[in-house]
Amino acid sequence: MSDLHPVTDIHPDIDRILISQEEINARIAELGAQISADYQGEELLLVCILKGAFVFMADLARAITVPVQTGFIAVSSYGHSTQSSGVVRIMKDLDQSVEGQNVLIVEDIVDTGLTLAYIASLLHDRHPKSLKICALTNKPQCRKKEVTIDYCGFVLPNEFVVGYGLDYQDYYRNLPYIGVLKPSRYAQSHG
Repeated sequence: MSDLHPVTDIHPDIDRILISQEEINARIAELGAQISADYQGEELLLVCILKGAFVFMADLARAITVPVQTGFIAVSSYGHSTQSSGVVRIMKDLDQSVEGQNVLIVEDIVDTGLTLAYIASLLHDRHPKSLKICALTNKPQCRKKEVTIDYCGFVLPNEFVVGYGLDYQDYYRNLPYIGVLKPSRYAQSHG
């Protein structure tokens, strides 16, 4: 994976593109095929962690061939900061029961692991048939709480990334690639 991609329409707040739209699409197709094979003959409940994972889950759901239902859970641990506070609050809980279901948590990024560990524990206590995690991106070097990622799209360096659902202050989610946000963009709002 190259650090730089020739792109003519790069957003002015992006320092460089880490993962191109084409790389994301190819990896999601691979993840969808793997998940479909692993759940052959079964049904699957995809649990999207809002807001960041909605773009990834939409594409992932279309890449999975077994019967799929979707659920959404919204949590907050960042607010408008660039670092997790470590305090997880449920802003919107699932509308359906997970009891007896194959549950796949869909997350955009795993860094500290605090939010994901909390959600996994919460859903585990609701007695699903199985519980696994699919993350588009992973920053293992940032981990404060260990979590098992069963399906991982990309491992990232410890840089502030946005795009393809990932945000800064709720902006940049609509970028079709994952890029490094220029430090000047988030430094200016703290000083």
